[in-house]
Amino acid sequence: MAGKIVVSTINDSSGVLATQNGMTGIAKAWVNYSGATQTINNSFNVSSVTYTSTGQYVINFTTAMPNANYSANVIQGWANYNQGAQSQINTNASTSSGVAVGLLNYTAAAQVNPVAVHIQVFSS
Repeated sequence: MAGKIVVSTINDSSGVLATQNGMTGIAKAWVNYSGATQTINNSFNVSSVTYTSTGQYVINFTTAMPNANYSANVIQGWANYNQGAQSQINTNASTSSGVAVGLLNYTAAAQVNPVAVHIQVFSS
């Protein structure tokens, strides 16, 4: 039997709206960001990206994480494959409101603003 269910709101048993922020096991925030042009191409639960200096950014969350003990993945993209990319999370500067990242071209031993920065954040 084929069918279609349409609902306007789904709440969990506590009455809280069951949205992506309330579910476990899925990204609580993500962003596709251009370090070269300093623009957000697309995102979820990211209010802005603060450029602090070459290769250093803070990704600010629209809705804060419950604490700063989340898991964040950072990938940087280039126009070619020989850039020697290294991405790091700055745990000293990350908070429940945002994650601080540093991006490096280790071949040139310098921080860089890559063409693409992709970040995903997972939290309870």
